[in-house]
Amino acid sequence: MNINLSGHHVEVTNSLREYVDSKFSKLEKHFDHINNVHVILTVEKLDQKAEATVHINGSEVFASGINTDMYASIDTLVDRLDRQILKYKGKIAHH
Repeated sequence: MNINLSGHHVEVTNSLREYVDSKFSKLEKHFDHINNVHVILTVEKLDQKAEATVHINGSEVFASGINTDMYASIDTLVDRLDRQILKYKGKIAHH
């Protein structure tokens, strides 16, 4: 799994990069066919926003998380992506 991490009005530090890598490894445990992940971290006034697009074989999954703390918004983002990926996995398993 290839993770592209970029920041908009925020500096992407090593600790943020390691945190994103550790959280997204959870997704890889649930579904093996994740090709590429593009994560954008943004600061807008008081809101810290994390967005991600996950490229899966034949499909894409998008989610975002907004909170006052960047780490909490990353947690929200990963939880939403996890639910969507498990739903997608259930659909392809059913067919």
